[in-house]
Amino acid sequence: MVHVLGSRVLLRPTDPERSRAFYGEQLGLAVYREFGTGPERGTVYFLGGGFLELSGRSDTPAAPAATAVRLWLQVADVATAHEELLGKGVEIVRPPVREPWGLIEMWTADPDGTPIVLVETPADHPLRYRPGV
Repeated sequence: MVHVLGSRVLLRPTDPERSRAFYGEQLGLAVYREFGTGPERGTVYFLGGGFLELSGRSDTPAAPAATAVRLWLQVADVATAHEELLGKGVEIVRPPVREPWGLIEMWTADPDGTPIVLVETPADHPLRYRPGV
């Protein structure tokens, strides 16, 4: 069995500065660490229990097949996140909707088109209720 000590999602943006502005200023993710120098330096953000690393540069956005990668970010209040992101000029692909499986989801994307799902787990959702606990 592989003993995983840590993990992170790696993205190679087409415009690292634009992506740093999106993730750091618009989404408001906290920086875990930075490495290297100059405009293509690496930046690692906290993602709850994981990390998101922007490093290097890609000449083109990820191919459509690569959009199978999505960022799933759980937030306490998706309606508040929706209003905050609109106020920061973030394009919302789909506003908050309660899904048939009970979670409330809102969709957006980063500057290169990587899909981002912001999710709220309502108080009455089974993920929050564990009998006997």
